Amino acid sequence: MRPAADRLADLLGHFLAGPLPVRLRAWDGSEAGPADAPRVVLRSPDALRRLVWQPGELGLAEAYITGDLDVEGDLAEALGRAGRSVREQGIRRPRPAALAAATALAAGLGAVGPPPRRPDGRARLGGRLHSTSRDRAAISHHYDLSNEFYAVLLDRTMAYSCAYWTRPADASYGLAEAQADKLELICGKLGLRAGDRLLDVGCGWGSLTVHAAREHKVRVTAVTLSAAQREFVTARAAAEGVADLVDVQLRHWRHLDGGGYDAAAAVEMGEHVGDAEYPLFASMLHGALRPEGRLLIQQMSRGAHAPGGGPFIETYIAPDMHMRPLGRTADLLESAGLEVRHVESLREHYATTIDAWRATIEGRWGDIEDLVGETTGRVWRLYLAGASLAFSERRMGVDQFLAVRPTREGNSGMPATPGTGSAGDGR
Repeated sequence: MRPAADRLADLLGHFLAGPLPVRLRAWDGSEAGPADAPRVVLRSPDALRRLVWQPGELGLAEAYITGDLDVEGDLAEALGRAGRSVREQGIRRPRPAALAAATALAAGLGAVGPPPRRPDGRARLGGRLHSTSRDRAAISHHYDLSNEFYAVLLDRTMAYSCAYWTRPADASYGLAEAQADKLELICGKLGLRAGDRLLDVGCGWGSLTVHAAREHKVRVTAVTLSAAQREFVTARAAAEGVADLVDVQLRHWRHLDGGGYDAAAAVEMGEHVGDAEYPLFASMLHGALRPEGRLLIQQMSRGAHAPGGGPFIETYIAPDMHMRPLGRTADLLESAGLEVRHVESLREHYATTIDAWRATIEGRWGDIEDLVGETTGRVWRLYLAGASLAFSERRMGVDQFLAVRPTREGNSGMPATPGTGSAGDGR
């Protein structure tokens, strides 16, 4: 019988318009494909069977998550090289005779049979899209994995969002310093002063909340749907000596009380709001601010011709997440009565941030396995590799929007020339 790798190469040849984009190593030890291409290891025919039962991205992802399929070397580099090769060469739809031959090859390789067991970790959501209960379940799926896991993955700031790299990383400047620079960038754009009231919607593990209270002496109302995060931020504020300045609330953004805030921020929270609900979200932010109050939104976007997200992300990482092109978000903020004053892209910053998280996962793989298990660890390895590529290749972006609620007379309270005033000047 011919080696499995040769038969796999023949099978893929029915669908690829060009040469194999990877080097294949099959479960029998045989290899096929270009010697200098990324090496993909198929440890079991179940890798093919997963694709038969679930063709496309999700089937490939689950083959990787379970270990039926593996990639040697840097995962993001391998995915990037293979993806570029396929895009350049194209995919073809085989004619009936070729499809019959491909089917016979797949059957001979063990792809036919009952569906393999799905890996653990799929999101299980019910109820109406973006209802309070469903949103809480979606947030819990992603953020309640465990505070200990995120403490390993993230840096000491516990900021789970794009950092702001003001200089190349070296022994004295790394992820924690870049995250601190991001937090100070936000506070500077908001023009925070001692005694101001800040609303932090989707506060995460309290990086902005605690930084603003500690460094700028502002009073912060922090809002989260995650009970684990609320407990963590409350304890963190006490440990940092700012408990008297921080009020952490466990509630949905639709249920916020009061207004009159001098500033508000939503750092990578708007992606979880939903497309149909975003006009209400923008209106709520407008209503929470006093006239001349400032708003900073840091939010991921997708390219005009790129979908963003995808079946794997939706199924395993961030269910119900929605991204839109940058201009659409600006339109929604303006439609709610806010005036967009400044937009800054942080796209390249995110690729660097994610690569720092990836390095942590690889460097502390034993700790990751101990905390969440190998399957979940492989989910996150794949997720971060794909995200790094998405930002590097401009299929996704991330942007900071600085907006203001003008007075009825149209006054913004902001300097006409950025950098020349003390409040919300975009520095």
